[in-house]
Amino acid sequence: MNIEIKTFKELDSITLYNILELRNSVFIVEQNCVYQDIDNKDREALHVIFKKKGRVVAYTRCFAPGLYFKEASIGRVVVLKNQRNNNYGHQIMKVSLQAILSNYNTKEVTLSAQTYLKEFYESHGFYKTGKEYLEDGIPHILMRNTAI
Repeated sequence: MNIEIKTFKELDSITLYNILELRNSVFIVEQNCVYQDIDNKDREALHVIFKKKGRVVAYTRCFAPGLYFKEASIGRVVVLKNQRNNNYGHQIMKVSLQAILSNYNTKEVTLSAQTYLKEFYESHGFYKTGKEYLEDGIPHILMRNTAI
């Protein structure tokens, strides 16, 4: 397993293509959700990438406070379908939270979680902060973590 943490400018074209391919295969095709994944926020993000044999198998993007939410944030948390039994989701969340602490010097993190993943995020110290809402037709909840 190779772990990379890169700014947008540091991403090579093949890695960027593989990230977008993974996000597209899960968020658009697997979840049957038509939405604009390329939202111009990638340019401001810190990209956390797990590669296995050169293939992107897990990914998140992290933002400094004020760029997405008032607090730092994590988004586009995704693991390749055939790799979900390898605990990569938990591993990439730990690395992402540490990357936020190291790069943005904060322990306050907010994310917009798909509701069915509430317990997953709770296992990483997140707690629900609002009512359920629809985002791109999928139920979500706002969650925060202040104890990395």
